[in-house]
Amino acid sequence: MSDGIQFAGRTSVEQVEEGNELAPKFDQDGLIPVVTTDYTSGELLMHAYMNEEALKKTIELGEAVYWSRSRQVLWHKGATSGLVQKVKELLIDDDQDTVWLRVDVMGGGASCHVGYRSCFYRRVPVGEEGKEKGLALEFTETEKVFDPKEVYGDAPNPTKL
Repeated sequence: MSDGIQFAGRTSVEQVEEGNELAPKFDQDGLIPVVTTDYTSGELLMHAYMNEEALKKTIELGEAVYWSRSRQVLWHKGATSGLVQKVKELLIDDDQDTVWLRVDVMGGGASCHVGYRSCFYRRVPVGEEGKEKGLALEFTETEKVFDPKEVYGDAPNPTKL
């Protein structure tokens, strides 16, 4: 399906940083980090990884496809939950080793398998506040967009401890 997409080889710093060829740099595990934000608000929704096939499928489908490190499978975001991430813009950083997806989330607007809109739903106190409060996490979202048990049933949590 994504066999038609071919990434350029990395031949020089100038080609990677100033050229118009997509030549992504995957790490030693064959992965590239991805930051995903809401297209309209800019809100950080999640951080994940893609392998070469996931990046190609994302480009081809116009929908976010990630690599699940815990399950070791391609993960078409929303295939089970209906919370598909439609890619409005795919950006790559200067040395082509990080991807930024700007997306519209279909089916209710949540991106977190726990049910919150964003995977970043807790904050860690830092500086003086951290000294006073310790490392107790504070919730920044108080209501879930969906109930994970209704969506996923009794399926095992995709996050390994």
